[in-house]
Amino acid sequence: MAIKVITPTKHTPGVFMSANLIKDVYIIEPKAFGDERGYFMESFNKQEFVDNGVIKPDCEFIQDNESESSYGVIRGLHMQLPPYSQAKLVRVVNGSVLDVAVDVRPWSNTFGQYVAVELSDKNKRQLFIPQYFLHGFAVLTPKARFLYKVDNPYNKASEFGIRYDDAQVGINWKALTGIPVEKIITSEKDMMANSLKDLVQRLR
Repeated sequence: MAIKVITPTKHTPGVFMSANLIKDVYIIEPKAFGDERGYFMESFNKQEFVDNGVIKPDCEFIQDNESESSYGVIRGLHMQLPPYSQAKLVRVVNGSVLDVAVDVRPWSNTFGQYVAVELSDKNKRQLFIPQYFLHGFAVLTPKARFLYKVDNPYNKASEFGIRYDDAQVGINWKALTGIPVEKIITSEKDMMANSLKDLVQRLR
């Protein structure tokens, strides 16, 4: 087995949650084989992900995206509305981020709750985020390069975002990241984003 799959709970090291369990969210720890030359690992093997219950056999990641950000940058919280909802498999290949997924599935008993996990080039962790989740991250190192797979194409008309500091979601970014409020960098678009209440209206 080349991967270790973790269902995150409050007792998982390096994981912060507003609930004990958010169904269908998984942390993946690929096995890296290292020697004096460096290391090798499989970052994605569909059959292993299916066998471990992370994804269904009909899940097809169709696009890989990459971004680079500086310390203090918070991107999010973003999603695409149905029928263009995206599942994501996210990881960091340089630096470190606190990655956050917020459950906004209308049928979920953990609606509005979140999981936050540190992803870095050192721990090589990945986070699988199902469809109908908001997603965002904060950069903890001078630079971070962030990679993610998605299972639906970008669709501008279905873009939706809520503010990273939405009061109803209640993510305490300062406590979780140590980033001072005055050091937070975010886009004008993200600062003008909606609220969780607005999203509830759109998902009805």
